[in-house]
Amino acid sequence: MKIVVAGGTGWLGAALCRALATDGHAVVVLARSGGSRPVAGERLVPWDGRGVGGWAEEIADADAVVNLSGAPIAPQRWTPARKRLLRSSRLEPTKALIAAMERAARRPKVLINTSAVGYYGDRGDELAAEDDPPGSDFLATLAADWEAAARPATELGVRVVLPRLGVVIGRGGEALRYLALPVRLFLGGHLGSGRQWVSWIHLDDVVGIYRLALEHGEVSGPLNVTAPQPVSNRDLAQALGRVLGRPIWAPVPGWAMRLVLGELADTLLFGQRAMPATLQRLGYAFHEPALLPALHHALR
Repeated sequence: MKIVVAGGTGWLGAALCRALATDGHAVVVLARSGGSRPVAGERLVPWDGRGVGGWAEEIADADAVVNLSGAPIAPQRWTPARKRLLRSSRLEPTKALIAAMERAARRPKVLINTSAVGYYGDRGDELAAEDDPPGSDFLATLAADWEAAARPATELGVRVVLPRLGVVIGRGGEALRYLALPVRLFLGGHLGSGRQWVSWIHLDDVVGIYRLALEHGEVSGPLNVTAPQPVSNRDLAQALGRVLGRPIWAPVPGWAMRLVLGELADTLLFGQRAMPATLQRLGYAFHEPALLPALHHALR
């Protein structure tokens, strides 16, 4: 297939594009960064992530589009300006891609528009399923609006898949680096109560699930991209300590996290117990279904 990837120059996007190119697909990366360099099997096409420009010609003969656009959620505090950037960096590219599809004489068969389990908001111990409504906090609203911006593609005859990613664990990933750093420095401990759920997924499985979504026409709509064994934040801290050979000390108080991170701290102090019900129904075989081996794979 010819696959157009928006936001493919980041850590996750680069891993996905390498895998797709290795599979023999023609991969076109829509890139805003002037310093980006293509890897084998990729072709970079500049775009601004806003209006429809010359890059739209790539959409006209593409078989699939993958949208990974969006400024990182962490580690910067969520000032009003930062919140506007988090929204615009997701919604504007998505709307531009839909506009390009509208103009195309031959439209892609599928749009994979990345979202996150933050869609569900703080759910406590309740299981979060794909047909559940969104939460009401900023991150939940952001995810819901991002998904809503992609849904008009269905009216154009394009199959839309909305992967809701958990915390992605993999070698060199930002999330794991932030989680592992205090443990490496002998400052590790669970966050807040430690009872909040962490829905996680290994990078290899993200790639495998995106492959599944690209190749199988029965996959559509929301998709929890999470391992089948979510863990508590306390268990995550203990597992990091075991893998890195470090002790786990006193917890980090929630009030201290809010003092440093502001509203962003809530993404770490609250959680979602998201289960990959659709993936399990489809028979997807996870490469890394358990946390401890996944952390060994990523950190050792």
